[in-house]
Amino acid sequence: MGFSPTETKNTGKKVLYDYQKRDIDKIFGRLEEFPEKYNLLYQLPTGGGKTVIFSEIVRRYIESTKKKVVVLTHRIELCGQTSKMLSEFRVKNKIINSSVKQLYDQDEYMCFVAMVETLNNRLNDDQLELNDIGMVIIDEAHYNSFRKLFRFFKNCFILGVTATPLSSNMKLPMKDNYNELIVGDTINSLIGNGFLAKPVTYTYDVGLGSLKIGMNGDYTVKSSEELYTNMLMQDKLLRAYEERCKGKKTLVFNNGINTSIYVYDTFKRAGYPVRHLDNTHSKQEREDILKWFKETDDAILTSVSILTTGFDEPTVETVILNRATKSLTLYFQMIGRGSRILPTKPEFSIIDLGNNTARFGLWNSDVDWQSIFRSPDFYYDNLIGDEEIERNFKYVMPDDIRKEFANSTDFDFDIEEEYSKTKKYNLRSLTVLEKSIEQHARMCVENSEDVFDARILSKLLASDIEYRVRRYSYCISKSTKNYRDWLEEDYKRKLRSKINQLFMDN
Repeated sequence: MGFSPTETKNTGKKVLYDYQKRDIDKIFGRLEEFPEKYNLLYQLPTGGGKTVIFSEIVRRYIESTKKKVVVLTHRIELCGQTSKMLSEFRVKNKIINSSVKQLYDQDEYMCFVAMVETLNNRLNDDQLELNDIGMVIIDEAHYNSFRKLFRFFKNCFILGVTATPLSSNMKLPMKDNYNELIVGDTINSLIGNGFLAKPVTYTYDVGLGSLKIGMNGDYTVKSSEELYTNMLMQDKLLRAYEERCKGKKTLVFNNGINTSIYVYDTFKRAGYPVRHLDNTHSKQEREDILKWFKETDDAILTSVSILTTGFDEPTVETVILNRATKSLTLYFQMIGRGSRILPTKPEFSIIDLGNNTARFGLWNSDVDWQSIFRSPDFYYDNLIGDEEIERNFKYVMPDDIRKEFANSTDFDFDIEEEYSKTKKYNLRSLTVLEKSIEQHARMCVENSEDVFDARILSKLLASDIEYRVRRYSYCISKSTKNYRDWLEEDYKRKLRSKINQLFMDN
């Protein structure tokens, strides 16, 4: 079962689901009460069928009022998809794209679909005049580019639709442009009723201390690329894929083209079927890559932003967030690419390598959208900070790694407790790491036949080592990235030496 409305065999007429009909009736209630000069915002999760809903609204509005409708999108792909859906609802429409300079035939249409920049240019240059427009529908309304067009439609009923009623610019809240928010079904409700796949989330601890915040309020591409292109992060990505979703159709989202290319190289060297896609690819290259992705069962597609909207491939089984973001909208958009349900896909996997789940909560957890709409500043101010996320993280060794140490019984090591002992007994603080190294070395030796096997096993402890070093750095109040990196390398070097020593002693 999917979100699209069914189509009866005899009439070809679309039949909407109950939750879609309910929300349409709510919106028409506002239309009847405020037929013009009213801005209404409607929220529904990605995959809930927003395009289906507003296409039926357009059909009914034109039929009942005989007035025209303009549908605005922010990407050319969405123009085509929207026009096609409107046509399926038997709404004759025309796309206003860069090739349309005049609308001599506008009397033949009751609905127009336009890119925001194209329509803005035409209206500003007086090249275009749209007559008898009663309603304007704004798809992906959280983007601020649409605001510039509001002045041309002051007397209209404006309906904005979005999965996340939180402005892409925190300085320009949506409450300033919309009178009211109507909230649709929750993600959990859509999952429970069989409209969306169930998410299974895996999180991996990532130190984000080196990331910097840019003018837009999100992490900069430059600082993200410095973090996510290093070998430790590439190894963590590959290990997470192999642990959780090996062989499944996978989308990898990155913050930067260089990172995506590194990801491509990492998976290619490991022998996996992978392609890279970004906005520098031509239209034909993009089509070829997406065709390959669709037709290849175990395909891995690594990309940069380009697939967050206007992309629908139900066969995606895993979404990897190989980036951190401060944007709740982007978080929902990325994960939503895997949420389409199929008879053979009741659930999908999320691998979070950016502490995003700790920051925003699980993708399918309930969100008070009304509160966020009314008080976005309060929401931003109460987001959990990166340092707090990292301090609260508890590493749990994955079962498949634990199996490699089947002969060991002692896996846990409390850094904070050991550090307290050094203070109590006036010992060197580095005693903590020395004891930790000794425990890790014993684990490797207990489960190996020779020193070479033990060294190979020690590489499986990389995440545990990273976690312990970070906890130690917090204890000594010295947690710069460079210092932690040095401690990790020193830890691994001493671990190899300790393994050698234990084998020699035996």
